[in-house]
Amino acid sequence: MKSDRLTRPVALLLFATVVLAWGFTWPVTKVLVQSITPLWTVALRSLISGVVLLGLLLAQGKLIVPRRGDLPVVFGIALPHMVAFSALVALGIQFVPAGRAIVLGYTTPLWVIPAARLILGEPITRRHLAGGALAFAGLMLMFNPASFDWNDHRALLGNGLLLLAAACWAVSIVHVRAHKWISTPFELVFWETLLATVLLVLVALFFEGVPRIEWTLPLILLLLYGVVCGNALAYWAMAMVNRSLPAATTSLGLLATPVVGTLSAALALGESISLLLLVAMTLILGGIALGTITRGRR
Repeated sequence: MKSDRLTRPVALLLFATVVLAWGFTWPVTKVLVQSITPLWTVALRSLISGVVLLGLLLAQGKLIVPRRGDLPVVFGIALPHMVAFSALVALGIQFVPAGRAIVLGYTTPLWVIPAARLILGEPITRRHLAGGALAFAGLMLMFNPASFDWNDHRALLGNGLLLLAAACWAVSIVHVRAHKWISTPFELVFWETLLATVLLVLVALFFEGVPRIEWTLPLILLLLYGVVCGNALAYWAMAMVNRSLPAATTSLGLLATPVVGTLSAALALGESISLLLLVAMTLILGGIALGTITRGRR
């Protein structure tokens, strides 16, 4: 076990790679859903990611059969996170600019704090309350009635789907916190991906039918990026980082992902970054950081 831990500089470098990979994945997904239907986008990414993860596990001799005690967490990660979160994001991002979508997608800690109190019995400190209030103010600012087109039903649907996706991810996080692990997260990630792939393919077939995709080289490269960097590499890297860095470092460091996603969407897709979005993003991320820093230290 000890040999699996990385030195701090290597772990920080790998962590920075994860943040960049996940941040860039948002504008990539925005482009992919213009050529591939949303559910098939996430289904194909999950399918190819499973193949990559299987190869990594076989190469390291770590392919195992999940024990009965770990089956709940396999379902707890695969269903609300890999299936629900991924599918809802792919659907919602069709109607919402990528920069705005990533901010909404990373409101997950807003739901984790009260859920952890109600379900896990974790205490809510003044810092938690202050952070939640600050982030909630940013969320309300983003939905400023004076600036939001309430007649645009597609925009309302997209924003609602992204908020629901964040809540689904929160369910997964709370479940993972409550689980008593037998195997390591990396040893289980292939089985989670396999389960997610089966469900996503079935759902995609039911709602979208057999896909008709006009394959081009740019489309293939974007899909491969989403698979290798956004899924397989990121899951493996985070498994290594979580074993090597303190929880405070990882929980706060991941908050840089929305910043990377917003800036990359502006550069790659030409999306504008309004002052309102900047202020809302600052409030949300600042509130999340304020609300999690105490728990990370403890």
